[in-house]
Amino acid sequence: MIKPDGIIEMASAFYESCVLFTASDLGIFAKLAELGEADVATLAGELKIDERGGRLLLDACTTLNLLEKEGVLYRNTPESQFFLVPGSPGDLSGAIRYNRDVYGAWGKLKELVTTGAPVEKPDLHLGDDADRTRTFVLSMHYRALGIGRAVVPLLDFSGCKKVLDVGGGPGTYSVLIAGANPAVECIVLDLPEVAKIAGELIEQQGMSERVKTLPGSYRTLDFPAGNDVVNFFGVLHQESPDSIREQFKKAYDSLNDGGRVNVMDMMTDSTHTQPKFSALFAVNMALTTENGWVFSDSQVMGWLHEAGFTDLTVTPLPSPMPHWLVTGKKED
Repeated sequence: MIKPDGIIEMASAFYESCVLFTASDLGIFAKLAELGEADVATLAGELKIDERGGRLLLDACTTLNLLEKEGVLYRNTPESQFFLVPGSPGDLSGAIRYNRDVYGAWGKLKELVTTGAPVEKPDLHLGDDADRTRTFVLSMHYRALGIGRAVVPLLDFSGCKKVLDVGGGPGTYSVLIAGANPAVECIVLDLPEVAKIAGELIEQQGMSERVKTLPGSYRTLDFPAGNDVVNFFGVLHQESPDSIREQFKKAYDSLNDGGRVNVMDMMTDSTHTQPKFSALFAVNMALTTENGWVFSDSQVMGWLHEAGFTDLTVTPLPSPMPHWLVTGKKED
């Protein structure tokens, strides 16, 4: 029998996102981590929120398994304690702020489909709006911390001294790479306002001596020469195919003989419909950037081959990361 359950759940899915974003922004998970457990009146007083509104939100968090409730007392679930409390080992509270910031854009999807143009100015989070830019860069930093700790051990930096991180955002991957490889120095190439925030983060992590920033657009700047590795981590999904081809050619020319290229990004299969998250993320990128999309793994392999790279490999990363890693080599 055909049932409407899936459609109804899909139509209501944004309820859950709003509950998560609001509870995180108000500091509910952080306060409960501090108190252990509390009733509505206590939380309302501590967080300066309305008691009735707070009760509705806390009960919604409970039904979504973000909180546990016993009598009138609420506490974090183990997952919320680990992933949603700032400073916790698996902290995602900063990472999800990117999703919160693009929430409004998704409400204008019809406009994108009708006009073919992004529904907000792409430069808002890349320098034009200082608050949006800082939120974006910090969100990418927290995301990259989680992804990078799983990915960096999979990469080969033997014999490497110089790594170029193209569109490296907060510089998080470069810091992790330099930390795991004492002989490596990294250059993070990104837009001036992004690079400025990256410099602050790199300094906070005590890696300023071996991780430098290069302010500028990778679309217009020539890549510095003499690289042993060029990384494109989570940046090319905002570029057109012709632009990606250009970046791969620049990477090839900037590499020493025997140098390597690493491309890590969300990718789809050749149908552009699977995995589900990647296909949906393609829409997200189109809403906020001129050429945003998600390419397939076979397309990346083809573009790298065109640029001259050999020994190409493609590997899906372990769940829950919706990313693929493609590597290639410049012949000796």
